[in-house]
Amino acid sequence: MHLGGVYLHFSSGPDRTANRALHAKARALLSTPLPGVTDVIPGYTNLYIEFNADSVSERAVLEWAETTSSNGAEPEPKTFTLATRFDGADLSDVAEQRGLSESEVVRLFCETKYHVYALGFTPGFPFLGDVPEALRLPRRAALRASVPVNSVALANAQAGIYPLASPGGWHLLGRTLENIYDPQRDSPILLEPGQQVLFSPSGAAPEPPAKGLELLPPEPELPFLRVLEPGLQDVVVDRGRFLAGRFGFARSGPLDAPTAGLANKLAGNPPGTPLLELSLTGPRLEVLRDGVVAVTGCALWPVLNGEKLEPFQSFAVARGDVLSFEPTSVGSRSYLALAGGLASDTFKGSAATDLRGRIGRALYAGDMLGLAAQRAVRPRHFRPYRFETEGSTLRILPGPQADKEALKALTQHSFTAARADRMGVLLTGAEVPGGEVISEAAPLGAVQVTPGGQPIILLHDRGTLGGYAKPAVIHPADLHKAGQLRVGSRLNFIQSA
Repeated sequence: MHLGGVYLHFSSGPDRTANRALHAKARALLSTPLPGVTDVIPGYTNLYIEFNADSVSERAVLEWAETTSSNGAEPEPKTFTLATRFDGADLSDVAEQRGLSESEVVRLFCETKYHVYALGFTPGFPFLGDVPEALRLPRRAALRASVPVNSVALANAQAGIYPLASPGGWHLLGRTLENIYDPQRDSPILLEPGQQVLFSPSGAAPEPPAKGLELLPPEPELPFLRVLEPGLQDVVVDRGRFLAGRFGFARSGPLDAPTAGLANKLAGNPPGTPLLELSLTGPRLEVLRDGVVAVTGCALWPVLNGEKLEPFQSFAVARGDVLSFEPTSVGSRSYLALAGGLASDTFKGSAATDLRGRIGRALYAGDMLGLAAQRAVRPRHFRPYRFETEGSTLRILPGPQADKEALKALTQHSFTAARADRMGVLLTGAEVPGGEVISEAAPLGAVQVTPGGQPIILLHDRGTLGGYAKPAVIHPADLHKAGQLRVGSRLNFIQSA
């Protein structure tokens, strides 16, 4: 699937009236969906429409958006008062930089009634406005690796609440006592766009973080594999979670979709059937009943009862067999499909694991994996296949904030992957012109650049909204190559025509 996207612009800066019109348009579009549209994500000032460019044109998407009326009764906005413990790591620094006492910072912050402009970044993260002028500071130059759950923070005119532990570059003031996101609740997300929020100081302790949502059945009807030892990160994937970006849920799904699709094909499964994505090491599995499995990808070689097999094939396994994996030095992910499919519950139409959103989880020792159906298939090989050579060249297209100097810096220098996971790949190398923008939807595969000049390739578990410049987007046909990068990988960018 080659994804495209367009932005509909409603204002040049945060404006509550324009933002209400933006959300009215989003609701209207979602109520009359156009086949091929894969997501509709509102931001502060614009609305991003993502679509499958293989099945619908950009022109058809724009005509649909233009002709869809957003007239109708507006929901009455609710006001939430959130008890907050103001003990954030940056409270004293904010006070010092703004020439205020800590108590004055808290007073000014709590006197303001905030408007929920959008949800995104992580599930339920509310982008709030508008922070009093006396408190405004730009984002931190470098991201924190992890921000505590329910942290209340500010950046420029924006305030926000981190529903989950995640990286972040905002200034931390404190923590709400109530979980604003809980996947176990009937309504997981507390706040909605258009609502109003007040913060109230409290010295009480925050409630415990919410538990994640399990998707794998603990006792499957057709048990097939038992996890003896988990790999580094083994997760269930399918096509991914579509039309859920407006809540902040990640796309999820396979980082290397062609290789995952081939695994299902070799196992005789329909496209999009749930399977496992294995990272770098792979698990050790006991087979509980006879069947057929398929392994694809260059990162891991399958090993059956101690005998090394080639990847890119399906093969029979019998009760009592042990399947393990031997790592290679090429790529970072391989895929394991079960003939008949992997049994799993779904959330918002998908079985895909969303690690940041705590929807599903990586496998643990003792987990039982079941078949969705018993299916007899003949083992098959895929030929030819080839191992990727060391180093990658990725084609890029101009992004939402395309800039001549940024594109020049990206294409004239080599970069190294300093950190790589399902959220994205942080690159080191030459400094790239970047900076801040008003928070908006981030296309899958966007190359965003922090104020410190570091590029980050955004992958399937990315935040849906972000406030960093995006001078480039990975060409859709090369996105799977970005998903195979590992720490230390070298890469170059070339601009696609």
